[in-house]
Amino acid sequence: MKLGFILLAAACVTLAIGCKPKPTTTTGSPGSSATPISRTAAPLPDSGFKAQVTLSDPPSKLRTGQKEVITVKVKNASDVVWWQRGGEINDRPDNKFYIAVGNRWLDKDGKLTSETEGHSGISKDLRPGEEAEMTLQITAPKEPGEYILSLDMVQEGVSWFGEKGSTTTKARVTVVK
Repeated sequence: MKLGFILLAAACVTLAIGCKPKPTTTTGSPGSSATPISRTAAPLPDSGFKAQVTLSDPPSKLRTGQKEVITVKVKNASDVVWWQRGGEINDRPDNKFYIAVGNRWLDKDGKLTSETEGHSGISKDLRPGEEAEMTLQITAPKEPGEYILSLDMVQEGVSWFGEKGSTTTKARVTVVK
């Protein structure tokens, strides 16, 4: 009888330990008042780097160095929330972890040029499947020629979405003097 009671008690303790909730993962140094990771600004998980960027009226011709404001639509095609500032809480003095749409210039063969790129942060948090229309100021390359305007999302200080497998939007642009 005692053995049965001891085995029953051991089974209950084992079951209680196995059902105990896991502690929340936190950031910060030991002994500090830590904040749960899910609320603080941080790099997106790899599954978060999926976007659809649509450019309805791409410029076909620009003058060298010309600044132009374009309208783009961005859609969160991932399974995670894109926090506008990279997290519900971001007290960093820089823009690291912010989510933005950006452009880069490629030469006619698709090679990245060293020309100026533009970035514009998303105006609100975007849940999976949500879209936002926004503007982006682009600056044409300084040398005339045939270029490709590449539009992509970027998590500042982390990665361009295209480098993580997301598709980018491209438009051919002729740059003249």
